[in-house]
Amino acid sequence: MVLFTLVLKIVFGGFLTFAGIMHIIKPDIFKHFIPDIFPKKVVNYVVGVIEFSLGIALFFHQTTSYAAIGIFILMILFLPIHIWDVTKERPAIGSKKAAIIRIPLQFLLMFCAYLIYQHS
Repeated sequence: MVLFTLVLKIVFGGFLTFAGIMHIIKPDIFKHFIPDIFPKKVVNYVVGVIEFSLGIALFFHQTTSYAAIGIFILMILFLPIHIWDVTKERPAIGSKKAAIIRIPLQFLLMFCAYLIYQHS
């Protein structure tokens, strides 16, 4: 289980760090995921900084548990947006099928964050 958790930390850390960087250097990729009631650029940059920070924090033993909690909370906050995306005629993720698949995947990501927290 220790090896599995280490792999999860590396995968999550790399993914979140990369996603955070992409929010900053390619913000247009994410603009359709953000509901129109929010200031898109501000939300995009804030989420990018949060994702980058959480990703980096996973690589340090002292901050792993805090990062895992942060990731879990972030996944909870993203869940309504993913559900909203399913209801759109043209989901931001590309297709209805991908939008539907992303919802249970979100719960899997939350479970993985929980596992990282439990074994940090």
